[in-house]
Amino acid sequence: MNIKKRIVSGMRPTGPLHLGNLHGALNNWIQLQETYDCFYFIADWHALTTGYEDTSELSQHILYMMTDWLSAGLAPEKSTLFIQSHVKEHAELFLLLSMITPVPWLERNPTYKDQIVQLENKDLSTFGFLGYPVLQAADIIIYKANGVPVGVDQVPHIEITREIARRFNYLFHQNVFPEPEAILTESSKILGLDRRKMSKSYHNAIFLSDSAKQVEEKVNQMVTDPQRMRKSDPGNPEICNVFEFHKLYSDSQTVQEIDRDCRIAQIGCVACKKRMAKALISAIAPIHEKREYYLSRPDQVRDVFFQGTEKARNIAKQTMAEVRDAIRIA
Repeated sequence: MNIKKRIVSGMRPTGPLHLGNLHGALNNWIQLQETYDCFYFIADWHALTTGYEDTSELSQHILYMMTDWLSAGLAPEKSTLFIQSHVKEHAELFLLLSMITPVPWLERNPTYKDQIVQLENKDLSTFGFLGYPVLQAADIIIYKANGVPVGVDQVPHIEITREIARRFNYLFHQNVFPEPEAILTESSKILGLDRRKMSKSYHNAIFLSDSAKQVEEKVNQMVTDPQRMRKSDPGNPEICNVFEFHKLYSDSQTVQEIDRDCRIAQIGCVACKKRMAKALISAIAPIHEKREYYLSRPDQVRDVFFQGTEKARNIAKQTMAEVRDAIRIA
């Protein structure tokens, strides 16, 4: 019998999902569920590390994330989908792991340093923010995951998780936790309307929930070749954000035509954007259709995640029994 390896990953419910989330994570998750035993969770506790001061929309964000996941193609019959805070064992393991994790491990975390600079308008001088890699480790190793799908920039997080698991096993002379591997995943490069990273906070995102009209309006705002001032000026598709979207959403013949015609000034930016918007709207139409279905059936969506949460909780309880036995806590 071929037993699938287990992977775990989560996503913070900080607002509506956008195309960057789709190409950066969701599409990979959907592919991985065909070959791995996948546990995907909505990381609502992690959302509090930078957004603890206002939780008024958190429950709505969780429901929308559940809806978007199902609409994009995550399948409950293939993956275990659940909500982090509904499995209290995550918090118990986080507490116990925090007792053995050296503070310098957390302070050297590159994301910790970067976000303090990037989010200077927020008060991040909290234990929760400093210690979130420990909670992340608990999220992963409580299911004895073999791997975690990440981009290259997230590998340091997995290394901290491996160190924490290794330290626990060493201190308590029990091989409770396997050390999960980083599963490097390729994702299509997709930038925001202004060529910065697509982000809600930058107000440059195209959301999965955007209507066709909203998509058209946003595409019209997209930055193109900055050196092309007039339609009669030859363009350079290699530095045009719209062309990057064409490569993702248009057929190969259209991509070749746009590449050629832009360089010889046979197509202007307005016409180019219209063709790309049409292809983009067509490509995400199935997601929109499923999203409308699930939005009209919120109880069905919640049931999917409640069932997944129950499965996750049962596994987490078994792991915590081993942890308490190793530590000799009744």
